[in-house]
Amino acid sequence: MSKYSEKVMDHFKNPRNVGEIPDADGVGEIGNATCGDIMKIYIKVDDDEDRITEAKFQTFGCGAAIATSSMITELVKGKTIDEALQISKKTVAEALDGLPPIKMHCSNLAADALKAAINEYRCRKNGNAGCKQAPFEDESCHYHTEDITPGE
Repeated sequence: MSKYSEKVMDHFKNPRNVGEIPDADGVGEIGNATCGDIMKIYIKVDDDEDRITEAKFQTFGCGAAIATSSMITELVKGKTIDEALQISKKTVAEALDGLPPIKMHCSNLAADALKAAINEYRCRKNGNAGCKQAPFEDESCHYHTEDITPGE
């Protein structure tokens, strides 16, 4: 018996929205030094409606990290920026029918990478006025500046 739900296994084995958006409106890259997972979330936003129209991800990490990245890109599409900011680690974990306690940090990473992408979008939209790092749900998270190259 697997300690992961069927939804987690499905999103791990068949991840949705893998890749990058070359002309993304916001990119959030978050890493966790403890486990080594790195997530990069790309968003495309319709400025007129302030609505996320597309989301993709690149993740270097465990199966739960891949599943949470996949799920958050599904959850965020079609949401306004304000609605997307309400997506929490709990929202992601519940959408996957739960995660083992030791893997809950993966849902933190996904939620924080999304917040970082939204923060970058807002900074660009506002001409970088008053930009700062988005608050993280997981204190061990940090921004990354290196590019993530699949296969490395």
